[in-house]
Amino acid sequence: MQPQVLIVGAGPTGLVLALALEKQGIPFRIIDQRSGPREASRAMVVHARTLEFYQQFGIADSFVQRGIPMHTGQIMKNGKLKGTINFGDFGEEISPFPYVLSLPQDEHEALLIEHLDSKGIHVEWNTGLVSLQEGNEAVHAVTTRQGSEEKQAYAYVCGCDGAHSTVRKEMGLEFPGGTYEQMFFVADVGSKEPVTNVTMNFFEEGFCLVFPIRTSGQVRLIGLIPPKILNQGIPANLEPLIPYVERNTGVHISQVNWYSTYKSHHRVCEHFRKGRVFIAGDAAHVHSPVGGQGMNTGIGDAVNLGWKLAAVLLDKADAGVLDSYETERIAFARTLVATTDRLFQSLVGGGIMTSLVQDMVIPHIVPLLLDVPPIRKMAFERLSQTQIRYRDSMLSSGASGSVHGGDRLPWIQTAHGDNFEPLQSVDWQLHVYGQASPGLRRLSETTGIPLHDMGWTPSMKAAGMHPDSAVLVRPDGYVALAEPHQDTGAIQAYLDRFHIAPFTHEKS
Repeated sequence: MQPQVLIVGAGPTGLVLALALEKQGIPFRIIDQRSGPREASRAMVVHARTLEFYQQFGIADSFVQRGIPMHTGQIMKNGKLKGTINFGDFGEEISPFPYVLSLPQDEHEALLIEHLDSKGIHVEWNTGLVSLQEGNEAVHAVTTRQGSEEKQAYAYVCGCDGAHSTVRKEMGLEFPGGTYEQMFFVADVGSKEPVTNVTMNFFEEGFCLVFPIRTSGQVRLIGLIPPKILNQGIPANLEPLIPYVERNTGVHISQVNWYSTYKSHHRVCEHFRKGRVFIAGDAAHVHSPVGGQGMNTGIGDAVNLGWKLAAVLLDKADAGVLDSYETERIAFARTLVATTDRLFQSLVGGGIMTSLVQDMVIPHIVPLLLDVPPIRKMAFERLSQTQIRYRDSMLSSGASGSVHGGDRLPWIQTAHGDNFEPLQSVDWQLHVYGQASPGLRRLSETTGIPLHDMGWTPSMKAAGMHPDSAVLVRPDGYVALAEPHQDTGAIQAYLDRFHIAPFTHEKS
């Protein structure tokens, strides 16, 4: 079958976009100029919202089994324990995944590739993009593999090809922002003694994060190269850094499996779309590693874009819904870059503020604040990306109780499970929190949109739901329309406005 979409880049963003398109039966190609999956990577954190998306695709369990929930974090200063942050399951009653999961990006990617392989979909390695030319009905892409060029037309092209994106350059888009002066290192090492806790180590020369890796028993190190060492040139291997790491982290290195250096950036592209060409992930936005947000944000981009492309290609939605991708995702990217930039500067910028953050705020004040339930809840929602919402989107409408169109559907326990179980269809659906009216049932039958009657429990009121309210839920688990009185006219008008039909329903 002729591919309709070309995905350029097989990192987490491109792989999840491939999953989203495969789920709806869209034919596509996914290419990457690398020779194969990466063996070294920087991202270590998988947040709850990402796991919720993976639950929709039926693959969350394999990630949870491979990773390590981060229940505690130790704060060290100059080799001494300064404090402990007890995360525990600090997202209880917010998400079915109430923790932060530690899992190296290379293992993360391997699981995504394994799942795609099981579907008969394979990444085309050693294949790069040469050029793009957009026509009225298609994008003509020239790709190259082993010196041989191929030209093919696609309905859409998606650039998931990282910070140095060829797709973005072909679109002629600027990538404003800057590069941090600090040089980072990342390494996988063996430790002479077992390492069981995630630790954040601060010292005069910078900081180093230590993550245990469940599958290999190894340790992942991510830190700053001290200026004294950097003044002699960027180390070609970890050897010059070993005394520095051992002295400041307490990790006694028995072997070095791999080592790499990099600089971090803070940039957001001016647009995420130009005609039939889109960018996502690091191709669209990059920022400091504070909070482990980068990879998770790219995955959120992919899920957002994936169902919209599929709906348009299958004539299940008006092409105008694609306009919502940029408006929904670029606002969050800009806020994220600004926030992580401020946090990063406070951590490593030097001066009184950095000393205050390292000596008092993180080891002493943060643990105290996380013992306060409202602050603990707010911290989880922000860190986990469950707080992301699209209330200003063209696709968002209505409000019922404290639930608005554009909000992530609140996770709620029901009498027979939870309200996230139906989301595994990755399709449009109607939820009623209370009792469905005969009119709403008829609407479900005529439109083909499944109706899930959740009943009513006290937890629904606590989650902000209005009794007997109806919620139209998008394929990505966000509320499209919140309707307090089950007004079928309002729901039908919404469906008509965007020509919405569920993926499982044949239009008449």
